[in-house]
Amino acid sequence: MIRSVTFFSNYFNHHQRALCDELYAALSEGFCFVETEPMEEFRSRMGWQVDDIPPYVLKSHESPEAKARAYELALSSDVVIMGTAPEDFIRQRLKEDKLTFRYSERPLKEGRWKIFVPYLAKKFYVNHISNRQKPLYCLCAGAFVASDYRFLMNSYKDKCYKFGYFPFPEIRSIDEIMDAREKRDRIKILWCGRFIKLKRADLVIKACRILADKGYDFDLELVGNGEEEEHLKELCDSLKLSDRTQFTGYMSPSEVRGKMEEADIYVCTSNKLEGWGSVIYEGLSAGCATVATSVAGATPFLIEDGTTGDVFRSGSEKSLAHKLELCLKDKEHMKDIGRAAYRQMADHWNPREAAARLIEVSGHLIKGESCFMDVGPMSKAGILYEDWYRE
Repeated sequence: MIRSVTFFSNYFNHHQRALCDELYAALSEGFCFVETEPMEEFRSRMGWQVDDIPPYVLKSHESPEAKARAYELALSSDVVIMGTAPEDFIRQRLKEDKLTFRYSERPLKEGRWKIFVPYLAKKFYVNHISNRQKPLYCLCAGAFVASDYRFLMNSYKDKCYKFGYFPFPEIRSIDEIMDAREKRDRIKILWCGRFIKLKRADLVIKACRILADKGYDFDLELVGNGEEEEHLKELCDSLKLSDRTQFTGYMSPSEVRGKMEEADIYVCTSNKLEGWGSVIYEGLSAGCATVATSVAGATPFLIEDGTTGDVFRSGSEKSLAHKLELCLKDKEHMKDIGRAAYRQMADHWNPREAAARLIEVSGHLIKGESCFMDVGPMSKAGILYEDWYRE
């Protein structure tokens, strides 16, 4: 029976809060989140800061006593989850063959060339390759994590679990959400994120020009800010979309969720540097017809193309326009995939289910029993490559 879990990561933020709350609800004082460094100011400005710090958070960077306590927990806990945190915390734990999970986005998302950089090659060897025989498993925050680790000399072979980030689940029922959307005359397409190059917001603007030329009636709303904002506004003007496009500016995570509840279609356009893509999760949870890039880590885990969402070929405005058109010309399809997405997230991909499954699987692993769930979090993460998608 699992009585204690400690989760190490650089800082406590809204991406982890919901999962941690559920682990605390299940284990009470047996759960601890160890924050290992202060949050950077720019992330605080992005709304990542959590003001009401819960009692299970230990800030190891604040005092020698707190750091010493973190080391104690690293060694004594039944289970340790290792996010972005100093390896020194788990070095002794691994020597003693104690159950540990790495919570990892893909390590080679910039490219496989990283394995040939000497200091990175050493890091990969020490952290992953040399520990292949240890009770060290991977919580894959993205569908391409397992294939990246396979390239690193079969690290985590048959030890990769589907996982991700788990924001708070939707409170409103899908009927309430759908009824509110019916009151609008025009379909609303929503995009949210930082206006930086990897997010590729230009794709949704270009795709919308294709759709407008075909005579479709819709509104486009882009929420966020960043270095590409002026360029995107100029693009919108040059494509004569300003009359149907709104740039809303920065919004807090809770405000963004409200926008998703209002939108009919949510679009994620990022390139392969988007390791996970929490906005995909949030759009699906809000019952949006979600159209997502094929190379975001969350897409293959969360979207069955044409059923719980639509997938488009990364980088292609034509492919994106085609998938958006499926929704614009067939509102029943749009509603159906929104409802299916909502049900999937409510039934499987939610923080309570993820926490319960993590504890259950850990109980089997501690006894030396292999265990994978059938679907959803803690099911087996198979080998998948970036070119998986075929239209």
